[in-house]
Amino acid sequence: MRSLLAVASLTVLLAACGQEPAPKSPEPAPAPGGETGPGAQEPVPGGAPATPAPAPAPGEQGGTADWREVATAADASNLGRLDQAWRLARAEAEDKGFAKQVEALGPLVDPNAGQAGRLQPAPGTYRCRTIKLGTKNESGLAYVAYPFFRCSVELTPGGDLVLTKTTGSQRTRGLLYPDTERRLIFVGAQAWGMDETGFPTYGQQPERDQVGVFERIGSDRWRVVVPWPRVESKLEILELIK
Repeated sequence: MRSLLAVASLTVLLAACGQEPAPKSPEPAPAPGGETGPGAQEPVPGGAPATPAPAPAPGEQGGTADWREVATAADASNLGRLDQAWRLARAEAEDKGFAKQVEALGPLVDPNAGQAGRLQPAPGTYRCRTIKLGTKNESGLAYVAYPFFRCSVELTPGGDLVLTKTTGSQRTRGLLYPDTERRLIFVGAQAWGMDETGFPTYGQQPERDQVGVFERIGSDRWRVVVPWPRVESKLEILELIK
């Protein structure tokens, strides 16, 4: 059984160098411009409660270092259409009156902002926020920016690098897999609402699954880009800042 020991080793070396939601409980409406206020929670999509996931254990999700052995064919296909998701999501947000908000995000919404090297964030706590571009239906907003919440990165005894969004009403948890010199692949699932204390594992509840590209876009700044997410938007971005 293979593990992410290579990623783990690099993470430890890097550590030596150098926070949204789901529609279930009532949530405040987004402020003008599609952004929520400072104390706002992300909306909760609803659905069956998540079964609490066990504490991180060695060799999670099969103990493989190859994300293709974990992700479904549909999610792998969505990753293959990442460029299309970027193009359509940005164009829709800009065409519907959010061009200034999108432009103000700078590298965060630049499809080509990913940088090579130092891809793995060091274990610890991070500030993180979610940006959603484009809509899945005409009733949704084409641009939503949530305030910062909290995320964590941990390295399990088995060498898996786990990213968790720990606060907000749409939280996510999953593994970071090696891919190329410019990106990792995130495979995880969401918990919805404030009553859920655990996370479903990937594939347990397909409507909760998330597969995206993890990139470094600054010295201590990363993002997870999920193309064609299950709910609400065409493109979802989770920004992490140390």
